[in-house]
Amino acid sequence: MIRADRLITDCRLATMVADGEAYGTVDDGAILIESGRIVWAGARADLPAHEAIETDRLDGRWVTPGLVDCHTHLVFGGDRSGEFEQRLGGATYEEIARAGGGIVSSVAATRAASEDELYASALGRLAGLKATGVTTVEIKSGYGLDPDSELKMLRVARRIGREAGVRVRTSYLGLHAVPPEWKADRARYVDLAVDEILPAAHAGGLVDAVDAYCEPIAFSTEEVGRLFDKARALGLPVRLHADQLSDGGGAALAAKYGALSADHIEHTGEAGVRAMAEAGVVAVLLPGAYLMLRETTPPPIDLLRRHGVAMAVATDCNPGTSPLASMTAAINLACVQFRLTPEEALAGATRIAARALGLEDEIGTLEAGKAADLAVWDIARPAELAYWLGKPLLARRMAGGVWDA
Repeated sequence: MIRADRLITDCRLATMVADGEAYGTVDDGAILIESGRIVWAGARADLPAHEAIETDRLDGRWVTPGLVDCHTHLVFGGDRSGEFEQRLGGATYEEIARAGGGIVSSVAATRAASEDELYASALGRLAGLKATGVTTVEIKSGYGLDPDSELKMLRVARRIGREAGVRVRTSYLGLHAVPPEWKADRARYVDLAVDEILPAAHAGGLVDAVDAYCEPIAFSTEEVGRLFDKARALGLPVRLHADQLSDGGGAALAAKYGALSADHIEHTGEAGVRAMAEAGVVAVLLPGAYLMLRETTPPPIDLLRRHGVAMAVATDCNPGTSPLASMTAAINLACVQFRLTPEEALAGATRIAARALGLEDEIGTLEAGKAADLAVWDIARPAELAYWLGKPLLARRMAGGVWDA
């Protein structure tokens, strides 16, 4: 006899398990939940003997795992709508960055904002993600670029995880850009980011993973390697913004360090893809940035498929290159721009995104033992999650066994 807090029934399940029917479909499904975890999921006809305190009947709606946004910069001050106008006028991202805009222009606003101000502004963006089924979100630092401001960002991210009804994983992104005060001595800034800020963040329990931006306009493979060596010494997993603007060996570097993921990878060549495959590195596709920057070189999707590299999808929600706060829009764009199938894109926003965060044993599928993070949809088939742009599809959202009010 299974004792459960809640029985969910009269629904169709897209369990997103890796084998079986497309989407892991169960046409007439049921889920038993106890203490915030799934204790059974499957066909209603196969329900084991159980006692449930409450029963929710969903009138035939589809249920998926809660969506996982595995790459965001959700906490920041200000915005960069002016740079958006510049890009529409013909300026490139690199030109804006070299002129003192880009990431550095968000640094001053983030440094000036209080923790309460950063928290309040992040909640507005988070509302868009939650309204599109997100129950887990990764949040990076990287707009502070000094000890106090980087730790401030990470504290705000932790607060979001405690108070805002989502699971949060934090990433330290101190090697995002060289701040203005260190332009004349970037080596000293790298020392600061690697040897002082990261250990302080780790000691404060503020960081779950370490990330970096590896590009000619950002940081070299040697500089990132120093950071990753420190992360390894602290027992922290790594991730990497890799090969977004050029094939600078970022994907191969991510593979060398056994990174959870290499993100962007528009310019990664076959050698980099092969290295990712051999190391089990997830490719995180970020179609929002590709759209906003009007890029013309997509990630090497055929190579990723050929070599068996798992592909996640995320919003890259940030103030400059991807002001995208909708996970279903990211799924749509991954299909339209990168030619993922709707099933690949939904897997990339659930099961594979969980793997990109090191959480594949906790979330990402509807299976016994996983957290009861669910999204309930007013759709006739799962492909609609990749089809509609702007139509509200979410009927209910559950995080940790608790329905949203």
